[in-house]
Amino acid sequence: MACNLTSGRSLPCKDSVGGIKRVLMADYGTLGTLTVTSGEVTAISGTPDLFVFDVKGNSSLEQSITSDRAAGTTFYEQTLNLTLTKLDLATQEQIRVISVARPHVFVEDYNGNYFLIGAVHGADVSGGTIVTGSAMPELSGFTLVFTAQETLPAYFVDAAVVTANESATQINP
Repeated sequence: MACNLTSGRSLPCKDSVGGIKRVLMADYGTLGTLTVTSGEVTAISGTPDLFVFDVKGNSSLEQSITSDRAAGTTFYEQTLNLTLTKLDLATQEQIRVISVARPHVFVEDYNGNYFLIGAVHGADVSGGTIVTGSAMPELSGFTLVFTAQETLPAYFVDAAVVTANESATQINP
């Protein structure tokens, strides 16, 4: 099989920023069939409830590429670090549920991009903390680390797919 390059890349303008604005989670298996066009999810056949978690600062999405010539394999480990400020019982109970599930996770960044992690296999909570902080300026809240291993990088997702399935149910701590 030929593995030929198809394009180069020019130096982009400096008009991009880092950070995550929102994370939306759906129960595993509720997306149905994904319609993917040129690497972007443009439609889903399922009717998932996408539960919205608003975030600001200290949250990030990283994708590591692991390729092994001897084994002939390549996969992508998608890691979402999520910080939810303020401790409250309702959020703690929801985290308990999320921690034993393997949701599909949509991430909206500050550039208006949506990504889907755990598209095929779901994402697992692989760590986290419930922390009070030891001084006034420190975090009192929750941190979660989600990991997913997929054969493709996280899909870009058309915004209309996400907004059409957003749930209005949200904890107000």
